[in-house]
Amino acid sequence: MCIEFGREVCGILDLAESREWLVTNGIGGYASGTVAGLLTRRYHGLLVAALKPPLGRTLMLAKLDETVLYGDRNYPLHTNRWTDGIISPNGYQHLERFSLEGTIPVWRFACADALLEKRVWMQQGANTTYVRYILRRASQPLQLTLKAMVNYRDYHSDTQGNGWQMSIEPVPQGICVSAYPSAVPLYLLCDRANAIPAHNWYYGFDLAVERYRGLSDREDHLHAATFQVTLNPGESLTFVASTEKQPDFNGETALKLRHAQEQKLIAVWKSNHSSHTKETPAWVNRLVLAADQFIVDRPLSDEIHGKTIIAGYHWFGDWGRDTMISLPGLTLSTGRPEIARSILRTFAKYVDQGMLPNRFPDAGETPEYNTVDATLWYFEALRAYYNATEDDDLLEELFPVLADIIDWHCRGTRYNIHLDAADGLLYAGEAGVQLTWMDVKIGDWVVTPRTGKPIEVNALWYNALRTMANFARHIGKPHQEYDAIAERALARFSRFWNQQTGYCYDVLDSPDGDDPSLRPNQIFAVSLPESPLNPAQQKSVVDACARMLLTSHGLRSLSPDDPQYQGHYGGDQFQRDSAYHQGTVWGWLIGPFVLAHLRVYKHPVQARQFLELMANHLHAHGLGSLSEIFDGDPPMTPRGCIAQAWTVAEVLRAWLATEV
Repeated sequence: MCIEFGREVCGILDLAESREWLVTNGIGGYASGTVAGLLTRRYHGLLVAALKPPLGRTLMLAKLDETVLYGDRNYPLHTNRWTDGIISPNGYQHLERFSLEGTIPVWRFACADALLEKRVWMQQGANTTYVRYILRRASQPLQLTLKAMVNYRDYHSDTQGNGWQMSIEPVPQGICVSAYPSAVPLYLLCDRANAIPAHNWYYGFDLAVERYRGLSDREDHLHAATFQVTLNPGESLTFVASTEKQPDFNGETALKLRHAQEQKLIAVWKSNHSSHTKETPAWVNRLVLAADQFIVDRPLSDEIHGKTIIAGYHWFGDWGRDTMISLPGLTLSTGRPEIARSILRTFAKYVDQGMLPNRFPDAGETPEYNTVDATLWYFEALRAYYNATEDDDLLEELFPVLADIIDWHCRGTRYNIHLDAADGLLYAGEAGVQLTWMDVKIGDWVVTPRTGKPIEVNALWYNALRTMANFARHIGKPHQEYDAIAERALARFSRFWNQQTGYCYDVLDSPDGDDPSLRPNQIFAVSLPESPLNPAQQKSVVDACARMLLTSHGLRSLSPDDPQYQGHYGGDQFQRDSAYHQGTVWGWLIGPFVLAHLRVYKHPVQARQFLELMANHLHAHGLGSLSEIFDGDPPMTPRGCIAQAWTVAEVLRAWLATEV
């Protein structure tokens, strides 16, 4: 699939600034911006470095303001919107074409008869961004000027200059910027340009998307240096921004290496799924590349090659729930089981009181354990891994961890998570705590508390028990206890069936009784390998979700008929969070729906059709990737993260599952 836009998009600012690109470095850092080159988010930048991989993400280089002198005319190639609403300059008007070369964004600027091409990519395993310019066509030399706009802040915040003095020192082939004495230095280097140090604050960059999100919409950046070079036709310039003192200057070699890395990802995918991928659509191949952007290093003292999964760009770190849900699609579906193995081993080291962490704070403090389902998804991730690899060694290693998890859940762990002896179902929750994936909390208000016995938690519990029993059989361990607990859960799972509505209760035994809200959580009682519903119930659940929750890009989080339904996601944080799980569409849920539909109707061609519109979405929002959420009401505008791990993962996994 060719993701490419001409002037019909590039020349219309509303369209060009709504399409965003993303490149990553495999350790949590990234570079991202808009097709127009306009900053619209606090999260945009050419180098957002992971200073404590995979977190500690810090904006270091915001942008390059580029100007071309060709003949006797100046052509600004950059675009800025200021807080007074003025857009100046209008460099996007010189943008003739934008495309993605794998995951690498490519711009082509036309200045009279000159054609200047620009690429941005990152070195894997390093906080290093490359920006390479090639003069593809010209009838005379062209002078290119780059103004480097730097910063040094947590990527969630914003900067008001207020006279902040940074240290800017000349170094060979560029400058070194130190925001303050203990800050990590930033090296801005060029292979052939003249570097002129500067120290000028540019005040009042307007961040339109942050204003839409109800957050601070103003930012200041420091002009730290100007780089100038004269290019003849066919010549190139490589600009490097890095936390390393001596990064590789050879842009051509670095670019070839990045291309080779992406070609290898596709080759591995094809070789591991040769029967599946003979006629794989190009858009699915693009998702294989997108999948790699979420896989990052999480080194441990005794496991320096530990891996984890970034939940979404721009603002999420690695979350236990998202990692376990995403693991099969991002690693096993793409033919990279060794990464799945590393992630499973990494997270096993963080299990505490029978629970996996919910999230790792950005500052790297103690993990937070406020989740009931992440641990249960761990069983399903390991089951998928074992089915793909038959890795008895890993199963033997992790079995004691799994047994301890089951034991803690049976006797009780944090947040009142415990097995109810009366019916064999899992109870979770206490006042003021959000434990399921519907986890918004605004101040002291938990929007969707779901305290009690949530249906997907108990579907996962039953699935985990059956999985554990099978694991025990594989390695010659006693399995009878796990089978017995599973049988008890199965016998009383019928309590979830709401005969009056023809689908399942969302939560049993909540402080307000049984919750009959039609939510997508019941789809997991059909899609998971071990289903506690009978075939007639499975069909009724799929049909109810299809009738009321299904959209082109996922399932609504609440039925439009519910009085609490909100079909638009926007406004300030209170408004957005209030709607997050009250009707907003979640892209990742399309995967479980497709698998459930396939189980019930046994029609893979029809089930796959539900995935095909995702191909169009690759041209919008986060280019080449899939969004986190969408409005519940038409036209289902994409919102939230521009690239979400579990959306990409579940579409890939469902695509393979529906292969005829």
